[in-house]
Amino acid sequence: MRADHVKDLSKILFLDIETVPAVADFSELDERTAKLFGDKTRFEQERSGKTAEEVYGDKGGIFSEFGKIVCIGVGGLKKEAGGHSMRVTSFHGDDERDVLHRFVDLLNKNYNTEDHWLCGHNGKEFDFPWIARRCIVHGIKLPKLLDVSGQKPWELGFLDTMNMWSFGDRKNFTSLALLTHILGIPTPKDDISGADVARVYYVDKDLERIATYCMKDVVATAQLYLRLRGEALVQEPHIALV
Repeated sequence: MRADHVKDLSKILFLDIETVPAVADFSELDERTAKLFGDKTRFEQERSGKTAEEVYGDKGGIFSEFGKIVCIGVGGLKKEAGGHSMRVTSFHGDDERDVLHRFVDLLNKNYNTEDHWLCGHNGKEFDFPWIARRCIVHGIKLPKLLDVSGQKPWELGFLDTMNMWSFGDRKNFTSLALLTHILGIPTPKDDISGADVARVYYVDKDLERIATYCMKDVVATAQLYLRLRGEALVQEPHIALV
């Protein structure tokens, strides 16, 4: 089913994740893990002229084998008279297994049928597989929406606003920040970006700040989805971050 054919928007769970390196510094990795990270990022090292340690500092939180999820922001739309309202919350914490368990419980209880969807910006390449892989690492049974082994691409319950914007251009990568800007979607001004998350987590130790940032991206993703469908945006008084 195409994204613009989803009839009941309350069946969509919008989400965004924030990830960080598994440990604060490359020197904290055991010898075997450090070597494997070096092997996996060899081409990046050659391309950038950086050492494995430098790549870890820059991108350690990008790789699901060497990072962890510290926050999953989620939000849903509800049809109201004259438009939609939106409620957004987050599952966050230092214990990744606990974060994942709480998220999976939500999916199992409320998003567990074939007419439910997950929606993220670049979710198909990042958020959805990241969550699934980390669930496997922790021995957590995958919920229906993430248990996609053997399914055909059109059978997946995934919506991706970046793919919607690409219009078939497989080389396209356009950030959420850029799209909300050029499409005139109002977004709160933040003092951090995705590149700052690891520092805010390990140095500032301010997980609540990361959670707030994550939830705002969930709102932006939902607004972008509505805009791409040609529907009215959710007005700020009808958006609740809880």
